[in-house]
Amino acid sequence: NTIRELRRDGEWPPVIPSVVLVESLQGDPGRDATTNQFLRTCHVEPTVTVRLARRAATLRRLAGRGSAVDAVVVASAEPGGVVLTGDVGDLRALAAHARDVAVERI
Repeated sequence: NTIRELRRDGEWPPVIPSVVLVESLQGDPGRDATTNQFLRTCHVEPTVTVRLARRAATLRRLAGRGSAVDAVVVASAEPGGVVLTGDVGDLRALAAHARDVAVERI
């Protein structure tokens, strides 16, 4: 899907938990320029609630793998969301225990 198609279908902008920025940014404006440009097109969710954190912890326990950030991403996508990633392994393991979350490679 193109961004135009995603917008048409009400699936854009993506929602990104702010904790993802810790893994996706390097803290260098030059190196982060492309990522920051993309982030300006997204909705960055600033808060991880206690409820979301507990759900992410449950997903990690059930999957037996995955980082805390990955678990927050999958928990944030519940129910019915799609996680887009270049590294599907841990995210798919977490999503296997989530409510109706798909993980797609980009």
